[in-house]
Amino acid sequence: MRELREEVGLECNADRVLGLLDDYPTRSGFRITPVVVWAGADVVLTPNPNEVAEAHRVPIAGLDAPGIPKLLDLEGSDRPVLSVRILGKDIFAPTAAVIFQFREVAVHGRNTRVAHYDQPRFAWR
Repeated sequence: MRELREEVGLECNADRVLGLLDDYPTRSGFRITPVVVWAGADVVLTPNPNEVAEAHRVPIAGLDAPGIPKLLDLEGSDRPVLSVRILGKDIFAPTAAVIFQFREVAVHGRNTRVAHYDQPRFAWR
């Protein structure tokens, strides 16, 4: 909830939490715990330029576009890199892993795990 406030100016109380997705361990040594909240349909995001490069509203239908997800081979890794193409941009794990798992659980009701997907080298730092 603190991250929502700091990164996009969104104030949500704990009663807005719908659930958690799986932790995603990053190559940089961090562990991301995605929290799913319902903030309402008319919420206004105010991205903090020190924290967020871009913020987008993605229609649920956009999560189910053809070619999502895409799995890429990564030299030196026995795990595929997960990517999704949304709003004309290629998004990679860890963000893609969170988006993909949200789609699988929330849209399709499938118990899908994502921690085994790797990240592209540029995300290892």
